[in-house]
Amino acid sequence: MKVRLSSALSNPDVDVTQSSSQRQLAISISAVAGELDQNLPLNLCLILDRSGSMSGTPIKTVIQAVEKLLDQLKIGDRISVVAFAGSAQVIIPNQVVQDPASIKLQLRNQLQAAGGTVIAEGLSLGITELLKGTKGAVSHAFLLTDGHGESGLRIWQWQLGGDDNKRCLEMAQKATKVNLTINTLGFGDQWNHDLLEKIADAGGGTLAHIEHPKSAVEQFSRLFHRMQTVGLTNAYLLLSLVPNVRLAELKPIAQVAPDTIELPVEREIHGGFTVRLGDLMQNVERVVLANIYLGSFPEGRQVIGHLQIRYDDPMVDKQALLSSMVPVYANFTRTCQPTVDAQVQRSILTLAKYRQTQLAEIKLAQGDRPGAATMLETAAETALQIGDQSAATVLQSAATRLQAGEELSEGDRKKTRIASKTVLGG
Repeated sequence: MKVRLSSALSNPDVDVTQSSSQRQLAISISAVAGELDQNLPLNLCLILDRSGSMSGTPIKTVIQAVEKLLDQLKIGDRISVVAFAGSAQVIIPNQVVQDPASIKLQLRNQLQAAGGTVIAEGLSLGITELLKGTKGAVSHAFLLTDGHGESGLRIWQWQLGGDDNKRCLEMAQKATKVNLTINTLGFGDQWNHDLLEKIADAGGGTLAHIEHPKSAVEQFSRLFHRMQTVGLTNAYLLLSLVPNVRLAELKPIAQVAPDTIELPVEREIHGGFTVRLGDLMQNVERVVLANIYLGSFPEGRQVIGHLQIRYDDPMVDKQALLSSMVPVYANFTRTCQPTVDAQVQRSILTLAKYRQTQLAEIKLAQGDRPGAATMLETAAETALQIGDQSAATVLQSAATRLQAGEELSEGDRKKTRIASKTVLGG
């Protein structure tokens, strides 16, 4: 398994007479399978909410979705299941899949809905189970909750000071350091989208919304397919910039595909930058957008930086492998053309859609409905520019409701958040 790494500037031509020029650098990364490469074994832990509000149809559809996943696991893959309510319990310890029918029977007998919701304890047990089967495998947790307590009332509000919420984020961040990925699934409309998004982002995973019970199988399958296509793990982007080139100070790097995520950047002692990417899927591009400023350079084609990927290859049990180093060039000229690379422009607009929707949420929280509606309309227009008609419809619908003086329901808020992070398609 190898790494494919390439980059493009929003405009490779830079006016040599300017002392400072801003450019966006789009970096594309993916795993490429060789002829003899096989799919990696999977190590999957399902961390499932079984609080009282999940009783009836919700818990039954979750069991059906899990059973569909079990049918797709191969001999040699590993599975574990943790259930949480007022406390958490391992109901299927980490084990190699040998008898799916027996696992399904355990699941049906033990996954009964009752009690409150304490997510951190469930996440902690899930990570412990995953750690039992990480060698040579792709290790993911699927964390599902509906965000209700025993009484059926919504129990969380996003607060950095909330002990359970804070512990969840800390555990998700620590999980990535031992090469685990945390995905989150919000069931229904009452889950805390701030918390689940932050857990998924911190855990290097994906946020999914199970809007209706019948969509549980679809969303589980979507995340499972991503897990199946992972070729390399624990990947980091290593970025070095030459003198007179610098990163923007505020939110300098973000992922824009397959989902939009603001990425933390670590400054290395030698002056370079490290950005954690996590898993690399086979032939599915991970696109990262960096905002950079170029100072004065001599006329001509100049190297402005270098890119490299550090990664693990579980198939051959090797860690901290390095891809070839790729130089980044800019053409410093007196005849600079104001053109923008079409693919980089798409990445820029994808990130703009996400940030515009975030700004709308901030304005709405401040009580500025007209401002929120305007930003959602802008985000809808941006979605149309990248051909994302479905997202445009969701975002414009929310804007229209605000303009009509209506409240956005919890379902509306969930849909706008997902539309902002993901290209939903036509």
